[in-house]
Amino acid sequence: MNAKKILALLLGAMMLLSLAACGAKGNDKQADMSGGGSAMTSEPKNDEEALTLHKELLEQENAILSENAELWEKVYMEADKGMAMIEDGKNYGDFLLDTVEAAKEQFTDKEYEWLKESTTEISNIENKLTELEKKYPEIMQKSMDGDMSMPAVDNMSMPSNQSGADKMAEQGSMQKFPAFEGKDLDGNTVKSEELFSGNAVTVVNFWFTTCNPCVGELAELDALNKELAEKGGSLIGVNTFTLDGDKAAIADAKDVLMKKGATYQNVYFDSDGEAGKFTTNIFAYPTTYVVDRSGNIVGEPIVGAVTGKAQAEALQAQIDKALAADMG
Repeated sequence: MNAKKILALLLGAMMLLSLAACGAKGNDKQADMSGGGSAMTSEPKNDEEALTLHKELLEQENAILSENAELWEKVYMEADKGMAMIEDGKNYGDFLLDTVEAAKEQFTDKEYEWLKESTTEISNIENKLTELEKKYPEIMQKSMDGDMSMPAVDNMSMPSNQSGADKMAEQGSMQKFPAFEGKDLDGNTVKSEELFSGNAVTVVNFWFTTCNPCVGELAELDALNKELAEKGGSLIGVNTFTLDGDKAAIADAKDVLMKKGATYQNVYFDSDGEAGKFTTNIFAYPTTYVVDRSGNIVGEPIVGAVTGKAQAEALQAQIDKALAADMG
């Protein structure tokens, strides 16, 4: 498994929790968790307290996943081998624990005990988060919108080619989506020039198979693709594990898409090409781009699942802009 996949898995886990909480201190874990911190023992009395508690829990889980990075990388490597999909509704801590148990022989006794304790703590936090999200759905959406729609992931060294198309336009040029000649998951040839020129607008969604928020939005993306088709547009997916035509990854991706009822086209291309290098520099998942008929990127990349209110509104605004421009 290459470094890109490890990083993607780790960052995907962070995206599931809170990319805005990347500065959380790992040393706070023991004080918050083993010491019976208020976030785990107190019950919110109103919406404001529920929102505060939700964010505290996200920070605690993020802190756990920020500790012992090399050991977590070993866990994600094992997950890539055998657990291709995180089913909707499955506790993420349980998913990690199952992965650790399946690969128990890969860890020392000390590592195994630490991972077992940490994944159990994550599972407890996830259960509490689930309870809060059921009881306070509107407040919890505000929490996730605020966390997952952070501006351009400032602390994660997003590539310079992700400056917005609007800014490029002000300088007299539009940024082109990197050209590629690849294939879809059924082996059909796909050329970016033909793809973009044939659509009034094309939405390009980058995802990977073990990314929970990525998988969680597939049904919504499929519905969006059907809406776009009526307006002369389309949506395509790029599963980063399938780059270079990885057969096992393609089979996993097709299985996940089938289970989620997603029928829109997914493509892959060579990792060492222009589009492949562009993909390598995406450090948060899922990430979505809007591309016009000329192959120009419209606006800023949408970071986070488009099921979030902020992401959905931003995506629709960019689609509308591309469609309006196409009509002249």
